[in-house]
Formats: sequence, structure tokens, C-alpha cells
Amino acid sequence: MKKFLYVGSMLVLLLVIRPASANVSLLIFGDSLSAGYGISQADTWVAEIERRWQQDYPEYSIINASISGDTTQGGLRRLAEVVERHQPDAVFIELGGNDGLRGFQIDSIRSNLSEMIHYLQNRDIHVALSQIEIPPNMGPRYTDQFRSLFANIAEQHNVELVPFFMLDIATDPGLMQSDGIHPNLQAQEAIADIMEPQLRAIAEQAASE
Repeated sequence: MKKFLYVGSMLVLLLVIRPASANVSLLIFGDSLSAGYGISQADTWVAEIERRWQQDYPEYSIINASISGDTTQGGLRRLAEVVERHQPDAVFIELGGNDGLRGFQIDSIRSNLSEMIHYLQNRDIHVALSQIEIPPNMGPRYTDQFRSLFANIAEQHNVELVPFFMLDIATDPGLMQSDGIHPNLQAQEAIADIMEPQLRAIAEQAASE
């Protein structure tokens, strides 16, 4: 972690080495897939990971700042306030699905996600980005552009791209709500199984920076 200190008229760079046992907070910044649309907050996959970490990895904490229906534009508008309130060490961005389902311009989605990443990196906050997939309703050209967008952004900004956690969930009707879009209560533990080791690796990386 980098910090700056003024000594007289000079700006001095301080390198702060975080001990391995220090508390590290990871913020989930997403939409309904992470917010738990249609189920209790206490039953979401994020809450399940929180319970596991409290028992097995108390040095890590997880914060769910996801909002159902949020878009990349909405996320960009609220990011500064959320970061100021929670002061996370790492942020996992899971946004873009609602943009894609509504056919928003690819360049607009790219700009919003890039601005969010830039904002976080400028504050020495570790960033990871979720790959997002959408149904082919908008046509193959848009769907292909949307799919490749996330890998391009991750490469451009040198952030980790996390595979979309809904890929195996969405193909199982027993794990989906009746709308065919949102995971149901039974899916939350399965998503936690998928995401916990990946998010823990992100928290570990943030702790080492």
C-alpha cells in the first residue's frame, strides 16, 4: 500500500507493508445477481461467504453494496459515496448485465466500467471484474461484442477477470427463479461454493499489496 506524507515542502512516498494477519475488506459492487433479488439479504451468496469467512478466515471481511437493477452508469454515479463509506481494500465489480439486457451502447458500458476501475486504482484499491454473459436476444453481433468487452477492459486496466458465476447455475431450472434470470434460494450456496475461493484469492492479493 502506498501513502504520501508532506515533510516541510517535500512530498514523501511511504510504502506501508500490511501484515498477513491484518483485516482486509472486500466490497461486492453489483446488481440483482449479487444483491439477492427475490430473497432475504441474509440468504444471499455474499452473506453465505461472510459466514464462512467469519468462521474460517476472520482476517477477511466482505461487504455487499449491490443494488438490484443497477447499471454501469448507476454504479459509476454511486461509487465514490460507497467507497468513502466503506473504505474497502478490494472491490469486485459485477455490473453490466442490465446494460446488456437493455441493449445499451457497448462504448458507453466500456466507458463506465473503465471510469470505475480508474477511480479505484487511483486510490490504491485492488480491483477485480466479473465477466458477464447475456441471452442472445439482442442478436449475435451485439452479444459477441458484449461478451468480449469484459476481457478487453480487464486486459486494458490490468485487473483480474473472474468467470461469470451464473454460467452453470442458469442452465439448471432447479436453481433459477421463475423469471429465468435470477438465481433462487437453493442456488445461493452453490454460488458461494464457486465464488468463495476466487474472492478469497482477491482478498489475499489485496493484503499483499
